[in-house]
Amino acid sequence: MKVLCFGSANLDHVYKVDHFTVPGETQGCLEYDIKCGGKGVNQAIAMALAANDTYFAGIIGSDGGLLKDALVDKGVHIDYMKISNKPTGHAIIEVDQSGQNHILLYGGTNKEIDFEYIDEVLSHFSKLLMFVCFVFEKFGDIVVLQNEINNVPYIIERCYEKEMKSFFNAAPYDIAVKNYPIEKVTWLVVNETEGAALSNEEDYEKIIQTLKQKYPHTHILFTMGKEGSRVLTDKEDIKVEALKVNAVDSIPNYEEVFE
Repeated sequence: MKVLCFGSANLDHVYKVDHFTVPGETQGCLEYDIKCGGKGVNQAIAMALAANDTYFAGIIGSDGGLLKDALVDKGVHIDYMKISNKPTGHAIIEVDQSGQNHILLYGGTNKEIDFEYIDEVLSHFSKLLMFVCFVFEKFGDIVVLQNEINNVPYIIERCYEKEMKSFFNAAPYDIAVKNYPIEKVTWLVVNETEGAALSNEEDYEKIIQTLKQKYPHTHILFTMGKEGSRVLTDKEDIKVEALKVNAVDSIPNYEEVFE
């Protein structure tokens, strides 16, 4: 089984500040760093560190060497990564003294994913297979998606046609997600904001039940911050308590999470 993380690669320009800059204000930053980010890169590194045979598909610019090196260093295959002559996607991030952040995101090469590239990448991955010979089972390849690249609905449709399992994290949320073919996704991952937008509900329980009714064949992973998370499948309804931590930055990069 192979895991394909088809997604974004960002260079995070992180500025630690005393407080968030307000209109008309100029302030000096306390610290500055460039880090590897993007939900696609983070997902790929997490999958690889969990001992999966992981591939990353996405587009970076000639300025994205740091991202390429980070993926290779963590054991992610980059056979299907493309290099563009346009700037790599990046984020401008202010982090205040309490660990909260303000983020300005530039899509860059993450918005250059076209149908031809998608078809070429998916041609290297197999549909869901399962056969049993005594105790032997084999499962097909898995695709992990988020909403920081373009043409996500097309990827979902193609994976469904190929009978591949797909995981879709509906972040960052925008109104277009309501028209995505989520009923064709194997797993939908949402937080309270994304869940509320998709369900038109605000209460946790109503959000979860509405999503399960709306997408009856899709498993739901609902993250609730300090309240933990909830998993709903056709057979299970499991709640997992959250770990208690001291917040440093609510949008950390992979180095802070996995090392």
